[in-house]
Amino acid sequence: MENNNIDTNILIVDDDENICQLLALYLERAGFGSVICNDGATAISKLSETGFDAIILDVMMPEMDGFEVLSEMRKFTDTPVIMLSARGESGDRITGLDCGADDYITKPFEPQELIARVKAVLRRTKPKDVAKSVKLFNLTVNITDFTVTLNSEKLDMPPKEIELLYMLAKTPMHVFTRDDLLKSIWGQAYSGDSRTVDVHIKRIREKLGDNPHWRLTTVWGVGYKIEIF
Repeated sequence: MENNNIDTNILIVDDDENICQLLALYLERAGFGSVICNDGATAISKLSETGFDAIILDVMMPEMDGFEVLSEMRKFTDTPVIMLSARGESGDRITGLDCGADDYITKPFEPQELIARVKAVLRRTKPKDVAKSVKLFNLTVNITDFTVTLNSEKLDMPPKEIELLYMLAKTPMHVFTRDDLLKSIWGQAYSGDSRTVDVHIKRIREKLGDNPHWRLTTVWGVGYKIEIF
């Protein structure tokens, strides 16, 4: 099934034609277009020729499994990928995320959950009408080129720290829980320790130092916010 009249197009990659048709139906009902590929090689070829907004990729496929397909895709595209598998082992989930997946969902699944996951990765990777940079007094955070400047000097920060700081700075005074930050920055499928957020916040604070008009504040028992004085 292919629908080029819908702005958002999803690539479905699964060797089970029945599953593909079912996925396409769910997506169509949610207002998304879809293109189906039944093997990894065809999907890679299709993706290299056509732009997609997201990919639903099955793990268990003959010849090239989903992990191999994802590794090849990540050589030339950062299109968000949701892994789909009948196996729910944490090892598979971790392998998928390590290969570059944005989310991971196990079969059987509820249609509403699948659509929610698709919408979530699209919100994270393809925000509409949202500024790609934010300026807060003497701080500028840009997630288009992943740069942070403080008092006109560029700070050395890895991508995850920049994404965290951007999320906090674009909505000052709003309290984000650790779960909010984990889901938005690391994705729904992240199964690691929530203290990951605390470690990244600590490093960000060390680099920002003291500021006269704002500060990164801990709201004990809840999460974090950027407070304006």
